[in-house]
Amino acid sequence: MTASKKKQSASALLLANIGELLTLHAPGKGQGPRRAHELNDVGIIEDAAVLCDGGKILAAGKQREVLRHPARKKLKSVEEIDCQQKVVLPGFVDSHTHLVFAAPRLVDFDKRIAGATYEEIAEAGGGIRSSVEALRKAPAKILAQRALATLQEMAAQGTCTVEAKSGYGLSVEAEIKSLEAIQQAAKAWPGTVVATLLGAHVVPKEFQNKPERYLREVCEKMIPLASKRKLAAFVDIFYERGAFNLEACEQVFAAATQHGLGVRAHAGQFSSAELWPLLRFHPASFDHMDCINGEDIPQLARRDTVVTLLPGSNYFLGLEKFPPARTLIDGGVPVALATDYNPGTSPTSNMQFVLSLACTHMKMTPAEAIAAATINGAHALRLAERKGSLEPGKDADLAVFEAEDYREIAYWVGGNRCSTTILNGTVSVRNA
Repeated sequence: MTASKKKQSASALLLANIGELLTLHAPGKGQGPRRAHELNDVGIIEDAAVLCDGGKILAAGKQREVLRHPARKKLKSVEEIDCQQKVVLPGFVDSHTHLVFAAPRLVDFDKRIAGATYEEIAEAGGGIRSSVEALRKAPAKILAQRALATLQEMAAQGTCTVEAKSGYGLSVEAEIKSLEAIQQAAKAWPGTVVATLLGAHVVPKEFQNKPERYLREVCEKMIPLASKRKLAAFVDIFYERGAFNLEACEQVFAAATQHGLGVRAHAGQFSSAELWPLLRFHPASFDHMDCINGEDIPQLARRDTVVTLLPGSNYFLGLEKFPPARTLIDGGVPVALATDYNPGTSPTSNMQFVLSLACTHMKMTPAEAIAAATINGAHALRLAERKGSLEPGKDADLAVFEAEDYREIAYWVGGNRCSTTILNGTVSVRNA
């Protein structure tokens, strides 16, 4: 499943009087993700307009040119949105979230404040495993309702496309239930949801002394079932000390590939990880990557695998070190930004906050951060032919911000400057 089915047809829309339009269109740019200096080219057009119909963009550019576009004359009726000289850009693509869980991890929060590390909390029975029991007990309907509420919250903050992982069930039944909850929520939301099976998050306690058996559950039961029922587009794995090793990654990636699913991995969050053996599987992304080996940079620079950086996790864990964005960007590696929305290490749904962290703690420019949160996020989900930039033929995903200059989106901290969000051509949110 790569996208939710839309229950309502999108009407024709004209967004007029745009002060700054960030198209993210880069003339002459190839098909791959943005890297190096390309990240700073956000395609700014002033005094702009965007014309949409049927959930697609018909024209985006100077207002005088869009108003004269031949397609406008053929439309019977057009809803006009006066953007009042605000900033408009592609809706955010949040390419890494743990959307489905049953409860926040407040005990972990208390322990962390008292000085415990992530790994110490996990060894004491907290962390990911502490979310499992509650999720296994929760009905799919309740999980879907909570997921939908979060999707609506994300839309109100300018996000139009969301990757949603399972990963807190850690049994065949509970992981499939989580994916079903994602599917239910996606059908009720006008945006786009990409589901990912994360059965290989950690080894559950009932398999603690037999991790190989649990890996077989993932590869021989979860992955085939998720593929057969079209519940997921990708398979993910937590490749980290205390979770799964390289050999396990190769097994999971091989099973996913055999069943026609894409692959991605949490990697290098707390310790460096050997990546090159996994590149033969053409992973869509490696996520976190706080601890990167210098020898991997040239390998990644030659490929379209996106490194997705998740500074919200570093912030919430109280870490001094943040993802090495400048090293990666200067080395030619394509990077994306995402919230890592989850109950334990990054309980935020706000991509604007992530942009601010990227600029202040990772020294990305506001333009780089926006490109990483839009077009490169789309590449990380292999949806760049439809998402991430405002070009004719692409999906009409747009966010309007209360700002005169696009840099304000990353400048203001912790609030919400988004005034209107359009998801697949449907005006979904109009904030006061």
